[in-house]
Amino acid sequence: MSAMKNNRSIPLACYPCVFEQLLSLAKVTGLKPESEKMLFEHSMRYLLETRGKNIVVQHVIRKATDKAVDLSGKGTDFDPYGEIKKRSNNIALAFAGEFRKTIRNSPEPLQEALKIAAAGNIIDFGARQHASLNVEKELETIDDRVFGQFDFDEFSERLKSATRLLYICDNAGEIVFDTLCVEEIGRYNPQAEIICAVRERPVINDAVLSDARDAGLDKVAKVISSGSIYPGTLLEETTDDFKRLYAEADLIISKGQGNFETLLDASDERLFFILRIKCDQMAELSRIAKGELVLMQGGKNQVI
Repeated sequence: MSAMKNNRSIPLACYPCVFEQLLSLAKVTGLKPESEKMLFEHSMRYLLETRGKNIVVQHVIRKATDKAVDLSGKGTDFDPYGEIKKRSNNIALAFAGEFRKTIRNSPEPLQEALKIAAAGNIIDFGARQHASLNVEKELETIDDRVFGQFDFDEFSERLKSATRLLYICDNAGEIVFDTLCVEEIGRYNPQAEIICAVRERPVINDAVLSDARDAGLDKVAKVISSGSIYPGTLLEETTDDFKRLYAEADLIISKGQGNFETLLDASDERLFFILRIKCDQMAELSRIAKGELVLMQGGKNQVI
């Protein structure tokens, strides 16, 4: 999936992923076969009309989500992944105490917190069909994950002097581990104001304000909506308040693949990407092996 530029187009390699997401969305929404077909036709028509140019996958998924909700007849407030997000949060919360002890007992607690936050990025129903993801099993093997890139020295140096930190969240479930990471960031630099941003409206399993509260994130930081209605952060389509926070922040953490895709072009050394590389396209884009974790500074490590 591509990051956002005016001359960008959706890579051919991303089309199978788009169709997998559409199938997952149709099943989760509970659409009947005829409505499932209408959902696919709606998205394929959009792709054919645009030829995938000057758009990103996030645009396709937003339009598909709106169409699926409409076809469901369950009302505009229906969140197709709502129950899955609650279950993901609850499973992650069951592991939170154990991981908090691991962080606190580590000789390098901030590094450990960053690893757990990055490894928690496996809870991504945008990258994998919901039926194929065993969250509990994935969390039990979290210690087996390794970093393909770990720009910790640059991160910690900027964190030491930061007075305002913006943490752009990704998915429900993993937001529990973001909470642990934010706790440790606050311990490392108690003077820093930490503001966490979530999506404005439900899309896939991305966290919105209610998911952040369920995870307890609001107890350790100020939580706001970025205004993004996409599974990513297209800066030009966020709120003025978020744009101002983004411009004023001393340090910005971008969590997850959707944010990586849409913010990579920002080429900003204040920006640090935390994620797990989940597909071949992301491996090629980041030059990091599939399955490995990333703490990557923007700007000087620009890879496209």
